[in-house]
Amino acid sequence: MPTIKLSRVSGDYGFEATDEYGHTVRMDSSTESGGQNFGVRPMQMLLMGLGGCSAIDVIAILKKQRQDVVDYKMVITGEREAGKEPSLWQDITLEFHLYGTIDEDKAKKAVELSLDKYCSVAATLYKADADIKWKVIIHPAV
Repeated sequence: MPTIKLSRVSGDYGFEATDEYGHTVRMDSSTESGGQNFGVRPMQMLLMGLGGCSAIDVIAILKKQRQDVVDYKMVITGEREAGKEPSLWQDITLEFHLYGTIDEDKAKKAVELSLDKYCSVAATLYKADADIKWKVIIHPAV
């Protein structure tokens, strides 16, 4: 069973979380809420998790299809519910930037499979009624 250990290490809201493999991430509240900009906000970390989860799926699927992905980037934006506590992610947009000799239809299918079938973070966000939109941008190899 995965185990995360969290410790306060900076000011009132600066925390470090470490997994069972020793990987550490830093988290903090916003400066408006008394944080010190020590680390990423926990809700933004959820978007980062979505990006990482989907990226792993997309690359794995495209590798199986013998697509030559020489670089990969994403831009993830999100909007949270206004005036609610807790304030969940309501609208999320993912831009998949794929670099190399890649068939666009295969890339789109890989993203669709990731977000609709394989990515557990996406499934979690869908269950919280998040609307996830995406687009694929192919940057051809030169």
